[in-house]
Amino acid sequence: MGIAKKHKILTLPCLIVLTFILGIYYIIRHFATNGKRYIGIAFSLLFFMPSCSFSFGVFSGQTSFINTQDSYNAVVEDSDVTLAVEKEVTLDENALLEAEEIAKEYESTEDIENADFYTLDDILGDADVYEIGNNHTDVAETAIENESESVFDSSDWKLILVNKQHPIPDDYQFNLGTIKGSMQCDERIIADLLSMLQAAKDDGINLMIRSPYRTDDRQENNFNERVKLYVGQGYSYMEAYKKASRVITIPGASEHQIGLALDITSDTHSSLDGAFGDTAAGKWLAEHGCEFGFVLRYPEGKEYITSIDYEPWHFRYVGRDAATIMKQDDICLEEFWDKYL
Repeated sequence: MGIAKKHKILTLPCLIVLTFILGIYYIIRHFATNGKRYIGIAFSLLFFMPSCSFSFGVFSGQTSFINTQDSYNAVVEDSDVTLAVEKEVTLDENALLEAEEIAKEYESTEDIENADFYTLDDILGDADVYEIGNNHTDVAETAIENESESVFDSSDWKLILVNKQHPIPDDYQFNLGTIKGSMQCDERIIADLLSMLQAAKDDGINLMIRSPYRTDDRQENNFNERVKLYVGQGYSYMEAYKKASRVITIPGASEHQIGLALDITSDTHSSLDGAFGDTAAGKWLAEHGCEFGFVLRYPEGKEYITSIDYEPWHFRYVGRDAATIMKQDDICLEEFWDKYL
């Protein structure tokens, strides 16, 4: 400052230098006194967040669809799920083997309570009360012809994106239609569903519909039961929750809850497991489902995007035009949103 007094022209530069030095000093002092806090935050972000199932799609770095759905950016409300008490579980060898057998059986049945399933003949019964659509060859040709003219709208009910990052909007509304007995789905997809069943039957494949629309309570019960199963095998609650969310969508974020998703098997393979994808029915659905507006929702190799394990039995209605494009481009619904909406 003495130099500044002798040379007034240097006053401003000296003040700037002094301010810069003091600023650096206080910044360093702040981080030195709060170092442990920032280290804790850094470790939390580094180790916890990338492994969290809810942020799986974000941290994968493989897609930007998370920020694209402006129309369906609802926030998850507080869940009614009760946390299980975390405790160490010790099982003897026989009990462990028994638990593993139960797990294998449960893995092949996503919805134990909803064990009913119906074929086309079951649905139609004695009276043909539904209108069956065109042969799937004609449907496929029509879809391909219309593909170049398709314009997709993010507000289209057929294209609503529902997953862990995009829960069902609070104001989402739809009407349920009855497939058979107590089995229901969005009434707008029934005609295409029955057309698909008929086309498969014409090709010698008898498909079976199971677990379409689920109430909120049923979805919550399914998820909680799976969590309890894993906790009973010795996993902590958080480990069980994360593991369960890979095979059953968390309540409030399941397409079954809006009636647009169905589990489909056949009369020759009724188990909900990966082997269904290798059956004639599984291959037929993967190849021809798009001709009727249905897509394999959780395809193999897309787990890093969907955050759900491969499910060759789970099909979602998106409409024929979108389904045809998704099949031809080999993309899932999240990627479709990223590219076309």
